[in-house]
Amino acid sequence: MDIRQLEMFRAVVEEGSFTRAALRLHVSQSAVSRQLQLLEAELGGPLLHRSVKGVTLTPEGELLLSTANRIHRDLREAVWQISETKKMKRGQLRIAGGGTVCQYVLPQLLKRFRAVHRDVDLLVKTGSTTAVLQLIRNHQLDLALLTLPLVGSDLEVRPALREELVVITAPRHPLTQHHTIDARSLSEHPLVLFEPGSTTRMLVDQFFSDQQLPMNVAMETESVEIIKAMVASGLGIALVPYVAIASDMRTKRFGWARVRGQRLYREQGWVYLKSDYLPRPIVEVLRVFEEMKADFGEKPPVRQS
Repeated sequence: MDIRQLEMFRAVVEEGSFTRAALRLHVSQSAVSRQLQLLEAELGGPLLHRSVKGVTLTPEGELLLSTANRIHRDLREAVWQISETKKMKRGQLRIAGGGTVCQYVLPQLLKRFRAVHRDVDLLVKTGSTTAVLQLIRNHQLDLALLTLPLVGSDLEVRPALREELVVITAPRHPLTQHHTIDARSLSEHPLVLFEPGSTTRMLVDQFFSDQQLPMNVAMETESVEIIKAMVASGLGIALVPYVAIASDMRTKRFGWARVRGQRLYREQGWVYLKSDYLPRPIVEVLRVFEEMKADFGEKPPVRQS
């Protein structure tokens, strides 16, 4: 067994097929198949179930994948330790977040990071919390900025930002005359909400449950920009982080108000795998974030009720 065989095995599992794994590794499909056969022969049994639909792991394959991922991570950490010792800066940072984070936080953050670390390749992904955490656990992502709370004994979670959720309406909506809106009024209007299962949606669901009020759900989507477009078109009202509409205030694209009697907040936190050694790119991007943190803290202006 050697490192190359383990990398081929990981690639086949991650890509779901021998063909895509071969393309990713820039080798022939027959070479990948041959090395996997040798690996299975050495270990005394099949690691993968092969079918026309792709490949799935056997119990033995599950065990080997866990070990292969750990070896891959340890090798990456070793490379960065050596690189740092030699004062080298080359490397890769794979970072992710939800849609709002990728639109309103990461562009500024990574622009500052890139200005200092030009030789670090950046890979940015977005997706649901569940999907992003799976990528982190599979060692396909280094770091993510996600909505809290999150629980996992294998995860390091570092609180980063606290964002207030505000009510947004179309400019001429009847509610625009109010600076605060009570929960009952919210329940009487069509709501454009984040998709079920998202952490922000769970926060909104809990709010209405605590108030013992129904929600008039008009539509659901994973994108804050789609929510904004629907609200601007008069198809409903929404609860979104203020940072998502701060730049729209100059054009008066929306009316907005706070929830009366209760501030709604969501907290964002950095998430990465626990490790004895934190790769240099993660250390550096967290340092840059702390320097810029105040820039991301868009807060609604004080308004009278």
